[in-house]
Amino acid sequence: MTILLRGSVAVLAAVALAACASKNDGATVATATGDITPTPIAAGYAAGSVEEFEQSVGHIVRFDYDQATIRNDAAATLERQADWLNTYPSALLVIGGHADERGTREYNLGLGERRANAVKEFLISRGVSTSRLTTISYGKEQPICTLSSESCWSQNRRGESVVELIDGQQAQR
Repeated sequence: MTILLRGSVAVLAAVALAACASKNDGATVATATGDITPTPIAAGYAAGSVEEFEQSVGHIVRFDYDQATIRNDAAATLERQADWLNTYPSALLVIGGHADERGTREYNLGLGERRANAVKEFLISRGVSTSRLTTISYGKEQPICTLSSESCWSQNRRGESVVELIDGQQAQR
């Protein structure tokens, strides 16, 4: 019985030590004072960097055909963008509105403008200052995909947010 008890204590001690030595899962960090603080959005990217914004937050939102209405999946990305922008108040953003190849140049420029403005208005509604946001319409002039198919066109119907300045410095890409 004593051997079984000693073995159980040894196993429990080993498990406890292993738990203490395990890597942080990235969700929270405990400080020396016992406070728990969130870790940066993405390990591997510098906090407040263009890479963090593009890779972790997301810089592209998609739109439905001939629409400038924010979709649910786009709203989730834009919520993260607003949180990031509110965390880094010196960052400036240029929002480009894009369309697929269908329609006239003039029509698609107008549609791209409505899409860029929809993104801007969403971010403003989440506390981002209008002075930090600039919009531009590219219409159908900057496609991501050039095939004439729905799967390709859906990639081109987008709002794309580009970080221009961080802490008064030109953003590096």
